[in-house]
Amino acid sequence: MKQIVCDFPHAVTVTEHLWIPLRDGTRLAARMWLPDSAAQAPVPAILEYIPYRKRDGTRTRDEPMHGYFSGHGYAVLRVDMRGSGDSDGHLADEYLLQEQEDALEVIDWISRQPWCSGAVGMMGKSWGGFNCLQLAARRPPALKAIITVCSTDDRYNDDIHYKGGCLLNDNLWWGGIMMAYQSRPLDPELVGEEGHQAWLARLENMPLFPALWMEHPLRDDYWRHGSVCEDWAAIQCPVMAVGGWADSYSNAVFRLMDNLQVPSRAILGPWAHVYPQDGTPAPAIGFLQEGMRWWDHWLKGEDNDVMAGPRVQAWLCDSQPPSSQRPAAKGEWVGFNSGTADNVDARTWYLARGQLNTQPKGSAGWIDVCSPQTHGLMGGEWMGAGVLGESPADQRIDDGQAVVFDGEPLAEPLALFGFPVFSVVLKSDKPAAMLYVRLSDVAPDGAVNRVTHGWVNLAHLQGQDRHVPLTPGEPVTVDVQLDAIAWRFAAGHRIRVSLATTFWPMIWPMAEEATLSLDLASARLALPVCDKPLPIAGPAPQPMTAADTPLTVLSPGRVERHLHYDVLTDTWTSVTEGIGGVFGEGVYRFDDIGTVVDHSLRRQLTIRSRDPLSAHYLLTQTMKIGREGWWTEADVVLELRSDLTHFILDARMAVTFNGQPVADKNWQRRIPR
Repeated sequence: MKQIVCDFPHAVTVTEHLWIPLRDGTRLAARMWLPDSAAQAPVPAILEYIPYRKRDGTRTRDEPMHGYFSGHGYAVLRVDMRGSGDSDGHLADEYLLQEQEDALEVIDWISRQPWCSGAVGMMGKSWGGFNCLQLAARRPPALKAIITVCSTDDRYNDDIHYKGGCLLNDNLWWGGIMMAYQSRPLDPELVGEEGHQAWLARLENMPLFPALWMEHPLRDDYWRHGSVCEDWAAIQCPVMAVGGWADSYSNAVFRLMDNLQVPSRAILGPWAHVYPQDGTPAPAIGFLQEGMRWWDHWLKGEDNDVMAGPRVQAWLCDSQPPSSQRPAAKGEWVGFNSGTADNVDARTWYLARGQLNTQPKGSAGWIDVCSPQTHGLMGGEWMGAGVLGESPADQRIDDGQAVVFDGEPLAEPLALFGFPVFSVVLKSDKPAAMLYVRLSDVAPDGAVNRVTHGWVNLAHLQGQDRHVPLTPGEPVTVDVQLDAIAWRFAAGHRIRVSLATTFWPMIWPMAEEATLSLDLASARLALPVCDKPLPIAGPAPQPMTAADTPLTVLSPGRVERHLHYDVLTDTWTSVTEGIGGVFGEGVYRFDDIGTVVDHSLRRQLTIRSRDPLSAHYLLTQTMKIGREGWWTEADVVLELRSDLTHFILDARMAVTFNGQPVADKNWQRRIPR
């Protein structure tokens, strides 16, 4: 339970809306929390720069977080990017060079204000975490430190579009949500009636976001732009990197800690894609207190202990029963000095038929793997958002559609920290195929908890920047790096490796059903074993925030998840529905601005067990926002199918203002696979 702090060292004035002018005449809209004392004694500033609407998008998290920092003597600005929220201009895509150029001007503008000491920090989660890293690599003089949360250094390998060279189905989900978010109008209370025409122009020029990303299936210059792993040395300010095991962006924290050449710290908790003061699965932490110590040291020059102790604080997850509803995680805080920790050794396990052994078992032979297209139905969400039902369920059902290898019961606990790697020599009967690898914790009662997983598009073995079809029947060597994890298997539990050729509904299937033949004599599993994890006190345990924004829930929300099986057609349908709120937050009203928000979404993914071309994804959304006399509604529908050579993407967006149609757009795209 978080503690609400009401008594702060500094009184704060909140400016609901101000303009930040750019050189080209564009104005960016900002909301600012400013200590009253800054008029006499200038203070450092903290910037959060994202496209999610400062007025009525992130208000619920902004008020308690930015109110806390400002109450401790910081100016905080939440800025809407160009073409989003109440800012001028057009948002054409994510992470564009224009986005960075604008931010450089914003940082410079902030540093020159009379209330600013000249020192600026930048923080953000997800999109905001990405551009923290990207702006740090641009090295604006006033930017003194950053905090990046749930972000990545590699836009191709570890973002919501592609992973392992395979198209993530969340690419459509996220692109559809961006279209719904961008359908919302500028607020006339802030920008006047001229905002209506700017909104209509925004609707007219709306990108089909999923198609933008699907048109770049290889790791080309499009993805290298904004990927700070291309030049680690470009970042020259201190970095705090934060991630969570239930999120999809924790890999980047390891790489940042291994490669950054500046003062840096990391916190890896059990959480999903949320700020850690709201962290779920529990335990949440006092992230704002941790952030305060970071800002005090790097922006105010205070000599505190923020750089003392282990460089990486990680939650070591303990064995626990699998569940799709996991409000809390078992484990403890441990410390490491880097991502590739010096107290971790790579130990090798060997595969034989059905077995996972610590020593080779002679000639193991070859084995075929050809999974039904429905393998993966128990896999949970690629990106956890802190909603019950999104973590992987008991993997016994999925393991029944995979080829599994079990170790002997462990005589003593076994702790891992880092990236497991699976290696094998294999042959494919098709020119395009994928290999999926799952590492699981098997309890004595047979329950199977997924620890981590990974996969690779086998046509990318010669580099992710090229597509080289396999020669059917020709052996190739394959290495699959699984997602990084900190996990402790209990004594008496077994380690399991599961191999498959599909993973639906997380990954769009290959065009043809492929059979892989694996040489078990070559198969190796390298696990990053930590014999003696160093227990530590961990981050501040009590979440503290400023007061929440005044809000009334008008209709409770919920998230429903269903699986349907048609016996006659051998077809599975997976349905996820956010009713009254895309993440179950409900229909709510911001009482201080009188604005109601109602966003519902339904995902329906269907496939037949032996037919990859039967894959079908239907995404429908309704986005409503407004107040009396000013009310908009957008209905957004996206539909994805594929044939042997192309993805087929259809979309429609219909928007009304006070019940009258103002936009009705249709898109039809055929995109080469």
